[in-house]
Amino acid sequence: MDKAKTTLTLAGRRRFWFIFTLLTGTWTMSISQSSLSTVYPTFMHDFGISASTVQWLTTGFMLTMVVMMPISPWLLNNIGFKKLFLTVLVLFDLGSIIIYFAPSFAVMMVGRLIKAAAVGVLFPSYQSILLTITPESKRGSTMGIAGLVMGSALASGPIISGVVLKFTDWHGLFLVFITVATILILLSFVTIQDVMVSKPSKLDLISIVMLLGFAGILYVVNEIGKPNVNWTLGWILLIVSIIAVAYFTYRQFHLTTPLLELRVLKTFNYDLAIFLTAISYVALIVVTIVFPLYYQGVLKVSPFISGLSLVPGAVFLSILNPLTGKLAEKFGYKQIMLFGMAMIVIGWLILALIPTKLTLLTMILIAALIEGGNAFVMMPAVTLGANSLPNRLISHGTAVITTVRQILGSAGVAIATLILSNVTAAQLKSGVPTLTANLQGYHAVFLTMLGVEIVGFILALLLRDERQKG
Repeated sequence: MDKAKTTLTLAGRRRFWFIFTLLTGTWTMSISQSSLSTVYPTFMHDFGISASTVQWLTTGFMLTMVVMMPISPWLLNNIGFKKLFLTVLVLFDLGSIIIYFAPSFAVMMVGRLIKAAAVGVLFPSYQSILLTITPESKRGSTMGIAGLVMGSALASGPIISGVVLKFTDWHGLFLVFITVATILILLSFVTIQDVMVSKPSKLDLISIVMLLGFAGILYVVNEIGKPNVNWTLGWILLIVSIIAVAYFTYRQFHLTTPLLELRVLKTFNYDLAIFLTAISYVALIVVTIVFPLYYQGVLKVSPFISGLSLVPGAVFLSILNPLTGKLAEKFGYKQIMLFGMAMIVIGWLILALIPTKLTLLTMILIAALIEGGNAFVMMPAVTLGANSLPNRLISHGTAVITTVRQILGSAGVAIATLILSNVTAAQLKSGVPTLTANLQGYHAVFLTMLGVEIVGFILALLLRDERQKG
C-alpha cells in the first residue's frame, strides 16, 4: 500500500524534478570527491605542508565516509528524506565555505571532514531512495541513469577542476561547489518529498562507536608500504579495530532494532551482489589511479595528458550505464554481469600477457574495456541485490553494499600500489634498468588484478537468475 502511494505522489514532472535534484546533488558531491587531488600541489605550496600531510584530505574523507555509510538507514527511517537531504546539502555547503575561507590546513581539514560526513550519508541514501520509488521491473533503467551520473562525475571531475584552476586559484573551485549547493538547497524545498514511511527507533550509540573499527582497519590498510610507520601501534590499532567490527556485527544480530540490519547477508544473491559490485569497483578505481602512473612513469607523458587519457574510458562507462540497466531488465542480471565480468577479465588478461611497453592508445582502449565492463556489473549488482530483499530492508542493503565497496576499493588500491612499489624497488636493487623495473612492477599489478577479477567472474557464474518472465 505504501509503495503504491509513493509511486503515485512521484508521477510525471514531480518525479522528474525529484530525481533531477537528487542526482544533481549526488553528481556535485561525487565531483568534489574526485577533483581535489589535482589541487594538492597548490595546497602544499600555499599552506607549507608535505605530500603526506595533504594526503589526509583524501584519507580523512574516506575514513569519515566509511563510518557514516552504515548510519544512513537509521537516518532515513527516523529523520525523513526531505530533512535528511537538506541537512546533507547544508553540511556540504558549510564544509565548502569553511574550506574557502580556511586560514590554515587544520581548518581546511575540518571543512573536508564535514563534507565527507554529508557524502557518506548521501551515497547509500540516494540509491535506497531511487530503488524504493521505482517498481522492481524498472529498477535496472533507473539505476543505469544513476550510473550515468556517477560515471560522468568521474569523467568531469578532473576536467572541471582543470578549467577552473586555469582561470582562478583553488578558491574558485570551492566557490563553484558553494554556488551549486546553495541553488540545490533552494530547489530542494520545492522538489524533494518524503518518500519513505517513517519507522522511528532508538539510536544505538554503542554500535556507532564500534563503527570506528571500520575506519581503523581502513587506516591500517592504507599505511601498508609507507615509510616510517609505527607498526607496533599499527598492529594494536588493527586488532582493536577488528574486535570492534566483530562486536558491531554480533550486536546487530542481537538487537531488536539494529542500527544496520545485517540479516540481509542471509540472502544468497545479495551476498554475491556485494562482492561483485566491490570487485568491479576495485578494477575501476585501480584503473583510475594506476594507469595515470603508467602513462607518466613509463610513457613519459605530462600529468595533463595522463588526466585527459582517463576521459574516454569514463565517457564510455557513462554512455553504457543506462543501456546496461535496460539490458538487465530484458535479458536478466546474471547474463549482463557475466558479460561485464568477461570484459573486465579480458582487459586485465591482455595487460598480463604483454610484459612489454604498450602505447598510450592501447592503454586507453584497455581502460575503456575495463570501465565498460564495470558498467555491466556495478550498478546492476546493486539493483540485483536490492531486488533480492524486501522493500523495508533496501536502505540497509545499499548501506552494506556501499560500505563494503568503499573498504574493498580502498584496500585494492593500497595493495596495488604496494605491489607496484615493492616489485619495482626489488628489480632496481637487482640492477635492472629503470624502464624494465617499472614494467615489471606494473606487470605484477596486472597479474594480481587478473586473479581478483577471475574470482569475480566465478561469483557471477554462481548467481541465481531471478528474471521475472512476462
